[in-house]
Amino acid sequence: MKITQMKFTQTAASTSPKIQRVGVVGGGQLAWMMGAAARRLGIELVVQTPHATDPATVIAADTVLAAIDDVNATAVLADRCDVITFENEFVDLDGLQTLEAKGVLFQPSLSSLYPLLDKYVQRCYLRDLGLPTPRFWEWDCGQDLPIDFPLVVKVRRHGYDGQGTFIVKDSASFESICVKLKGLALLVEEFVPFDRELAAIAARSANGEIAIYPIVETQQENQVCRLVIAPAQISLEVKAEAEAIAHTLLNSLQAVGVFGIELFLTADNKLLVNEIAPRTHNSGHFTIDACKTSQFEQHLRAVCQLPLGNCDLNSAGAVMVNLLGYESAESDYLEKRKQLAQIDGSFVHWYGKKASRPGRKLGHVTVLLDEEAVEKGRIARAQAIARTVESIWNAN
Repeated sequence: MKITQMKFTQTAASTSPKIQRVGVVGGGQLAWMMGAAARRLGIELVVQTPHATDPATVIAADTVLAAIDDVNATAVLADRCDVITFENEFVDLDGLQTLEAKGVLFQPSLSSLYPLLDKYVQRCYLRDLGLPTPRFWEWDCGQDLPIDFPLVVKVRRHGYDGQGTFIVKDSASFESICVKLKGLALLVEEFVPFDRELAAIAARSANGEIAIYPIVETQQENQVCRLVIAPAQISLEVKAEAEAIAHTLLNSLQAVGVFGIELFLTADNKLLVNEIAPRTHNSGHFTIDACKTSQFEQHLRAVCQLPLGNCDLNSAGAVMVNLLGYESAESDYLEKRKQLAQIDGSFVHWYGKKASRPGRKLGHVTVLLDEEAVEKGRIARAQAIARTVESIWNAN
């Protein structure tokens, strides 16, 4: 199997897009992975990103080099495209409102982002919708704790890949975290002893059409996604409930685009909503190779007012393993990528980042499963694949 920068296996566009140029605020790997889908749909991408070396600059028709939260730069971006979407949440929503008032089209809309970017506000929004969540409290380090250990402390803004989230098991670690987080707006929530973590990747179009990918199981290490198993081995009732949560959320938000919905599944088969990401999501990367329409094409279809694509798997299942940095180095790890590409059914995706550092997402490997592998046990097979990938990747 050859190493590929991207491989898409979706259905062809059924009609020409009304929108020809899409602006993307953010130039990391999520924007970069929109590149092949954009070409397939006949769309050009214009990217706002801080550095000329950021991954998406190589696929962009045009680039605005500026910070993600630079509203003046986003005004320049708006002049060069028909609609603006987002790769991440590090934006100045209040500042962008001045552009929206002048007629700039954002998809998803700023109003659908407002309840989600602050984790405490997001929790309140989910609660008010009647969706199940862990118990939670607004909190700062000067207050008494509302619950006993263990508990979870989260920074309310700008946390991702586990950054800004702390599982606090005792008073000693609590004191240390208080020093680190002093002065920040925080959220405290109960620690959920979940059985498994799941994710729903769902898309909604402007006319209310909703498409949901197979529910997946995610496994984390140090609060960063290690692997994704598609589809998750869950009951029909849990699947239906996860899909109902996605419908309720996306319709309430009047969302446009792909959203990632992270879920806890408890030992007694109850679902709790963990977090919402208003964008394409790491747990949906398997869709590039394993589904008829990737999450990246789906997002562009929604943003460009095209019919949503087919979310079905084109294999019996898939395993996605993140390639996380384990050292500080300048390397493309080509030899390791060649070895990973020899795994049967594998697709290696390398993000083209110039520097590695511990925990940084440098790429991912998706391995397609056949019926025989699924019959022998999807979870066991997924774990075996993950061990093989990581033994190659982490070898000295």
